[in-house]
Amino acid sequence: MAASSNSSLSGSSVSSDAEEYQPPIWKSYLYQLQQEAPRPKRIICPREVENRPKYYGREFHGIISREQADEILAGVEGAYILRESQRQPGCYTLALRFGNQTLNYRLFYDGKHFVGEKRFESIHDLVTDGLITLYIETKASEYISKMTTNPIYEHIGYATLLREKVSRRLSRTKNESRKASVTSEENTAVEKITSLVRRAALTQNDNHFNYEKAHNFKVHTFRGPHWCEYCANFMWGLIAQGVRCSDCGLNVHKQCSKYVPNDCQPDLKRIKRVYCCDLTTLVKAHNTQRPMVVDSCIREIEARGLKSEGLYRVSGFTEHIEDVKMAFDRDGDKADISASIYPDINIIAGALKLYFRDLPIPVITYDTYSKFIEAAKISNPDERLEAIHEVLMLLPAAHYETLRYLMIHLKKVTLHEKENFMNAENLGIVFGPTLMRPPEDSTLATLNDMRYQKLIVQILIENEDVLF
Repeated sequence: MAASSNSSLSGSSVSSDAEEYQPPIWKSYLYQLQQEAPRPKRIICPREVENRPKYYGREFHGIISREQADEILAGVEGAYILRESQRQPGCYTLALRFGNQTLNYRLFYDGKHFVGEKRFESIHDLVTDGLITLYIETKASEYISKMTTNPIYEHIGYATLLREKVSRRLSRTKNESRKASVTSEENTAVEKITSLVRRAALTQNDNHFNYEKAHNFKVHTFRGPHWCEYCANFMWGLIAQGVRCSDCGLNVHKQCSKYVPNDCQPDLKRIKRVYCCDLTTLVKAHNTQRPMVVDSCIREIEARGLKSEGLYRVSGFTEHIEDVKMAFDRDGDKADISASIYPDINIIAGALKLYFRDLPIPVITYDTYSKFIEAAKISNPDERLEAIHEVLMLLPAAHYETLRYLMIHLKKVTLHEKENFMNAENLGIVFGPTLMRPPEDSTLATLNDMRYQKLIVQILIENEDVLF
């Protein structure tokens, strides 16, 4: 097709220096088609229409038939009018001329105009976007259907020469940022690298805890021309042209997002908080094995609180726990939770429990919840232990590692039962509903499952050396 000369990466300029990096030549065929698409032509009604809705302009022609609309629009590609349905008064239709025929769309308004998923500030924008989509899908339907078959995403060899140098630079920047501010020259160099190349440069050595993570795609409106980072094709339309990963910034077509591997590398600049953040997202953004809040709180508790009576059962002051939460959200692993700031260890224990409760997906995930409950119901202890072990293997890696580390800690807590009066059963009562919640928000299901939630955590603590 017309884009054949642009559909190869062979013309890319690859340099071993980040400052001289040039992005690949994007495939411009769909962009050219958008430029060729018919422009909207508003056909104004020659008479004043009574009862015209205030959110429509003079393109509204009142109650007219499809045949009358067809006559008004005949021969003018891109022409459009609005009309009220003869059969259903109060219902409105966009009549649009495209491909030598009149197309009729049921039109809605809820503060914005729409005929499908996309919502527009004006009818003109709606028609402009519609004509672009109709034109591109008519001219390039076969091209679009094959768009994902040879993606740029799977051919990031053009970044190979960059990898070693960029990876070294990123690692050096990380180390230097702990001691002093990074020089503006290095910042500029790193910023010039596209998100695609940044991901290519994150080698196994640079990211020690390479947990698998799905992208968090959300529909996005791009200002100015944008190209898909998966297939390298233009993202057409006026609004909602594609999706963007909220965690790493990857920009792709909606249809391409289904093919992107679970290799999201969250960018710290996009992760605004610690609490209420997806567990895997947080550890990948901070490049840690477990959430830093878990490590920090457990370190503090084991240093000065293992013998504290009623540890994890006795509540700390809610406002102080909220202070700890805000400190982690604001300062990350630099948050000060020492005894000089929070002498009551129950505040730190409460902050740890709150972190687990606030997770959007619990440590024991919704996907595995019912399997754990069923395993807990097995009467034979050996079979039950085997079943629990099998379900543990289904947890995402970051969730598994966090649970393992917590259970090792809670086992240490039970070794001081004479002082703190907290055995595995008591800790199971506290942590059962904290670590696992049923997928459906059902009070009855929660009440019915509480004893099994407690039992699961109790078994995990008592058998942490075997299960993990």
